[in-house]
Amino acid sequence: MAADTPAPSPFQNLLPFDPNAAMSAFQKGLSPAFNPPFGAGSATIQSGPLGAYLIDAAQRHVLFLDLLRRRGNEQHDMTSHPMATVLTFDHEVLVSGRALPRPINYSLSRIIPPPGVAVDPRKRPVVVVDPRAGQGPGIGGFKTESEIGEALGTGHPVYFIGFASEPEPGQTFLDVVEGQVTFFERIRQMHPEAPPAFAIGNCQAGYQTLMVAMLRPELFGPCMVAGSPMSYWQGVHGKNPMRYSGGLLGGSWLTNLVSDLGGGKFDGTWLILNFDNLNPANWLWGKQYDVWSKVDTEGPRYLEFEKWWGDFIKLNGDEIQFLVDEFFIGDKLTRNEVRSTDGKVFDLRNISSPVIVFTSQGDNISPPPQTLGWILDLYKDVDDIRAEGRTIVYCMNQKVGHLAIFVSAKVGAKEDEELVRLMDLIDCLPPGLYELVIEPASEEQVKAGGPAWHSRFELRSLDDIRAYGRNSVEDDRAFAAARRVSEINHSLYRTFLQPAVKAMATPQLADALFRFNPLRLSYSLFADQNPLMKGVEKLAAEVTTARKPVDASNPFVTAQNFWSDQINAALDGWRDVRDRAVEQTFFAVYGSPVLQGMLGLNIQEKVRELPANSPQKEAFRDRKIAEFRARVAEGGFNEALVRASLYVLSVTRAMDESAARSLNEARQKLTQLSLPEFKTLVRDQFYILLLERETAVEAIAHLVTDSAQRQELLNTVAGVATADGAYTPGERVLVERLADLLGVSAPKNVALAAVNTTPVPVSGQSLPAAV
Repeated sequence: MAADTPAPSPFQNLLPFDPNAAMSAFQKGLSPAFNPPFGAGSATIQSGPLGAYLIDAAQRHVLFLDLLRRRGNEQHDMTSHPMATVLTFDHEVLVSGRALPRPINYSLSRIIPPPGVAVDPRKRPVVVVDPRAGQGPGIGGFKTESEIGEALGTGHPVYFIGFASEPEPGQTFLDVVEGQVTFFERIRQMHPEAPPAFAIGNCQAGYQTLMVAMLRPELFGPCMVAGSPMSYWQGVHGKNPMRYSGGLLGGSWLTNLVSDLGGGKFDGTWLILNFDNLNPANWLWGKQYDVWSKVDTEGPRYLEFEKWWGDFIKLNGDEIQFLVDEFFIGDKLTRNEVRSTDGKVFDLRNISSPVIVFTSQGDNISPPPQTLGWILDLYKDVDDIRAEGRTIVYCMNQKVGHLAIFVSAKVGAKEDEELVRLMDLIDCLPPGLYELVIEPASEEQVKAGGPAWHSRFELRSLDDIRAYGRNSVEDDRAFAAARRVSEINHSLYRTFLQPAVKAMATPQLADALFRFNPLRLSYSLFADQNPLMKGVEKLAAEVTTARKPVDASNPFVTAQNFWSDQINAALDGWRDVRDRAVEQTFFAVYGSPVLQGMLGLNIQEKVRELPANSPQKEAFRDRKIAEFRARVAEGGFNEALVRASLYVLSVTRAMDESAARSLNEARQKLTQLSLPEFKTLVRDQFYILLLERETAVEAIAHLVTDSAQRQELLNTVAGVATADGAYTPGERVLVERLADLLGVSAPKNVALAAVNTTPVPVSGQSLPAAV
């Protein structure tokens, strides 16, 4: 080859076309409406990899633009209807909060079962409370595989608490909490023969629902909170930077400013922007790219979710101010520093029914330290939980993000299904702290018509909760400093700036601020109300007719995906640098001994203490302990059966759902007790075992004296222990000890489970893990 001959380009075989004909060929591939004359090379460009890619990419641009147009139209339609919802289930409104003495924009609806689905009014009702955290209602039931769908599928009556996009004039957060008592009273009136309702609160609705239960615990069965942050200060360094936001903005004065500029209303869009900002790669690029690159298949899913994500609502300024001051920055809920309008303290320990926490390691909005940290805020150890008579169950997902906790179909088909299915068993668990572990059922169980999942309740300690992350004393003092600075800045704003801001905040300015919010504009600019979008629908229809998707093996598609990955990586890198800077700045400012000294925070050794028990409560505990000790030898067959079962099951420190169900079946067949009576019996016998383990076990022989009943009792206990197919070695030891005490024969030919479980010595003082 001659020295002056240029080396052949590696892309030469990809570009054998006349550049002057490129645009004409591109237009012809884009739409049949374009039919310009072609020059030389036009056939080559259409058949070559680059030409095919250019045509496909241009068509995807048009179809994606049309998706944005439809998304904008949906957003306009949703926000123009104050009661719009993405709830897919038919429903009827039973109680409107507008009719309450202090009106609220919430309502109670009954979910109408789909055709072919029957519900039993005697079964425990399920109530789903939707989160009001920036978007409109319905996310808890916009899919068939959801909390609502699973409850209907098991025959439970289902109710839904949703809200309108506009708050009622003067509505406060406490009005909402106290007003919802009326909703749960109505449900109780409609199902007097059923156990109290199973309440599910998602995200913000979680702690809101628990606050309702604190006021009227008798109206509630198990309460499940999904992705609900209640200990807002808690976390670990290097993760979840949202908890620093209030401090870096100087506190809650900015919330007050935004509300004042909005004429006393706070635009929920700002909350959504906070969520989006946590993951800029997804917000600014990834979400759009995924749809654009797969525009032929991803459109319906994208529009389904964006219909809810873009349904922005408003809150009264006083509502959001209360949340920010009392919860987000103040972190007062779990320290018993929040009071109702009549002065009652909101104390989570007042909830007498089990509390279920569904959380995830992948949640960057409400991570486990915040969803589970309240347990450490309120109790010094598990014995403290038991002494209060409280049952806490948590279920940990390792992967899903915040929204997936209550919208993912996979979560609906696993955790939601199990938690609904096991709600009555959870209600009978003795006091303590448990983790619900869910595993796939065996093929044999599924083929036999059993559930797809197998669950067990494992006993946990507070150290298991601490392992997910917990502030140090120094961290707590830094957050306390941020709270004190927020109070000062808020006071200065109200004194010096608020009068001027309110004077300039005309209705026209407030409306403009709502309309020109950057996130709202990302929807409205692409809607049909924008004249520049008028021709997009017709062009998209033409492109759909002429659609020529490129093959995935096209080298330009590979390059496209490569550069998309680089953009994502760059945005992720920028996020990581930003988050580290945010955290370092927060602790540099609020962790400063000088600032803390100026704020008076260096006087106390700790700024976060467990809420104290009243002398009356301590005296009540002492009386109950004496009462249980005196009842060791009281009772008959029912007490002996439950006590013996708890004793045998305590050896594994876990309760398999098969054993729990078997014990419940024994209740129905042998003891003839109602569910509330059985629940009380289990808890009483648990306490007796906890206080006087050995004496209580030896007393079983005195509770049942008939030899036939003794044999029946032991057979039943053995059946409960082997409900999952076999004994553990420790269970066999305890069953044989019971046989000796009762003077009957232990069941023979029962296999041992293939596990390595060390038997608990019969004289040991280990706590019964229970049912």
